[in-house]
Amino acid sequence: MSASKRDTLIVGLDIGTTKICAIVGSLTEDGIDIVGIGTSPSSGMRKGVVINIESTVGAIRKAINEAELMAGCEIKSVYAGIAGGHIKGVNSQGVIAIKNREVSPEDVRRVIDAAKAIAIPMDREVIHILPQEFIIDEQDGIREPLGMSGVRLEAKVHIVTGAVASAQNIVKSCNRSGLDVADIVLEQLASSEAVLSADEKELGVCLVDIGGGTTDIAVFSEGAIKYTSVLALGGNHLTNDIAVGLRTPMAEAEKIKQKYGCCLASLVGKDDKIEVPSVGGRKPRELSRNVLCEILGPRVEELFTLVNREIIKSGLEDSIASGVVLTGGSSILEGMPELAEQIFNLPVRRGTPQKIGGLVDVVNSPVYATGVGLVIYGSRNSGAHEFPAAKVESHVFGSVLGRMKSWFHEFF
Repeated sequence: MSASKRDTLIVGLDIGTTKICAIVGSLTEDGIDIVGIGTSPSSGMRKGVVINIESTVGAIRKAINEAELMAGCEIKSVYAGIAGGHIKGVNSQGVIAIKNREVSPEDVRRVIDAAKAIAIPMDREVIHILPQEFIIDEQDGIREPLGMSGVRLEAKVHIVTGAVASAQNIVKSCNRSGLDVADIVLEQLASSEAVLSADEKELGVCLVDIGGGTTDIAVFSEGAIKYTSVLALGGNHLTNDIAVGLRTPMAEAEKIKQKYGCCLASLVGKDDKIEVPSVGGRKPRELSRNVLCEILGPRVEELFTLVNREIIKSGLEDSIASGVVLTGGSSILEGMPELAEQIFNLPVRRGTPQKIGGLVDVVNSPVYATGVGLVIYGSRNSGAHEFPAAKVESHVFGSVLGRMKSWFHEFF
């Protein structure tokens, strides 16, 4: 494989609670072609946070090896996804005076620095600073301020922070698998790159990514991200409910959920039966599929009610005109969009990755939304290396040194 081709490969590594999936994308003139994909069940994660580095490393290696075989290349650097209940998003504002009456890249950098100067506790770090809009001399709604004239520049940004330890554990797991982390990306931000259209973001949309251990929420309006939140509820809770309710092992409960699961009783025929294996060597039993519905229905309803509460908390319930988009593995469950429509009173659709080429049929499932999104995010923001392998340990010292250097450059 030629060097030029290798440079254009971007790898997204979605480190989830139930599965780890690596997706290799190749940059072409027309966009992104998916050329390789590898998945592996994940056991070292709980609610989106690493709880066992060894088993996570093993799972990452397996997924990466699969993807390498399929794409026929060696993977060195990845864009890793981060989720978990520790993620918080806040909106902030910064104001500066424009130096030469014309906005330069330096001014944009300074105003974003001013906006990110919020009090962050020692145990948290900034993962993303996402500009929502710029305001020049009271004129708002400016997306691209470069080259405009004015005296005062304001920026409204959305700042996503996460626990330092959790982010470091993800980077550590990748480094132990022999990978550099090009950047850590918020999972729902990545998913939004893959499943949402520009029109939806303009009109206002709520993305709900229902994974195994967490449900990630992102609200977009006027083309910018306005609110992010992570709930520690997901598909594993559904599986657990089935295991307890039908008295069956977890692995079997997962199979039953995937094969027969449904969360709306009206979609199930009266005579549908399912076979349920028992625990401890007893004979399998036959149950009505309605029983399964009665177990899953209330839990999914609870999940959507909590999501709805988050949307109301964000104060943006009136600005999501285009509705709700469900993605993530658990959204495949039959009856999800229909039940969500009843609870949100908004149009709901399932989101699958769009705007990609290559192995489209392989990744055409909500399960791979985050992985494909990480590749798209990487292609848009390549070059913003934040977490190379060696830097993690000397994170604080390095940033202080860098800041001192930049002062000297400014003055001398």
